[in-house]
Amino acid sequence: QFTEEKLGQAEKTELDAHLENLLSKAECTKLWTEKIMKQTEVLLQPNPNARIEEFVYEKLDRKAPSRMNNPELLGQYMIDAGNEFGPGTAYGNALIKCGETQKRIGTADRELIQTSAINFLTPLRNFIEGDYKTITKERKLLQNKRLDLDAAKTRLKKAKVAEARAASEQEVRITQSEFDRQAEITRLLLEGISSTHAHHLRCLNDFVEAQMTYYAQCYQYMLDLQKQLGSFPSTFLSNNNQSSTTPVQSVSTPSVLASASASLPSVSNSIVTSGLSELKSSSGSRKARVLYDYDAANSSELSLLADEVITVYSIPGMDSDWLMGERGNQKGKVPITYLELLN
Repeated sequence: QFTEEKLGQAEKTELDAHLENLLSKAECTKLWTEKIMKQTEVLLQPNPNARIEEFVYEKLDRKAPSRMNNPELLGQYMIDAGNEFGPGTAYGNALIKCGETQKRIGTADRELIQTSAINFLTPLRNFIEGDYKTITKERKLLQNKRLDLDAAKTRLKKAKVAEARAASEQEVRITQSEFDRQAEITRLLLEGISSTHAHHLRCLNDFVEAQMTYYAQCYQYMLDLQKQLGSFPSTFLSNNNQSSTTPVQSVSTPSVLASASASLPSVSNSIVTSGLSELKSSSGSRKARVLYDYDAANSSELSLLADEVITVYSIPGMDSDWLMGERGNQKGKVPITYLELLN
């Protein structure tokens, strides 16, 4: 019957539209659940070898050996290096403090992986390996019942003797009843996909909460570390007149410059302040070294590269946070907080 259907030589009983929709929804759920589950595993454990090892130990029903994760390993290296350089030195002390923070982040990372595995990955895996396998099994039974029904219908069409027709009609009634019963069982299982979605939604909320806790812990740890490092003498933190809190990305809006200037070195600020008043009161120009890269927000501004030297001067009526800058035949407004005026 199956072969003749594939060859287009036999008719087949079509499932009702509702059942077809349920089957499609189940397949879609299975497909995306597998993708989300696998990518979550990659997110939590980027090392493929470690994932394979954990999988093997899980299948053998044994506990995987405990190893340091990457933050913990980095933290241990930093602590060892700090002790080697000397805890009494500024660099050694800073390394130890950074190492301790990295190890705390590593512990938080372990907690995230454990919580996510229990509350998110395990329910998804249970659906793939449990509920969906049951659905697949019942769906195959339904396919077999439909083939039996259509084969009986084909024999009924071919029956010519009255006795043979009577037997075939009886067979069709029996196979139709079995098909209907199996279709109902399959339908009930497939309708459970909606409750599966509701359950997975709760698991997703748990996963988001675990991530939120993890990132909040990491932020607090790094905030505490920054305060500890900030308590070191400024001579240990300065590097080519740049502060440890150098902006990591270009600031293109003047409204943010006020807050950015707070993180610049006090030496540079004093130079800018005294030099600016001198520039404002004269029509001359000065050389200035660029402290940080800056991307021009529009055509009236000049893009800057760290450590280059440009010529700057003031124009009457110009905003106090800006100067005019020139580099060869290029000129435009530049933010004063990105400059160190040279003598």
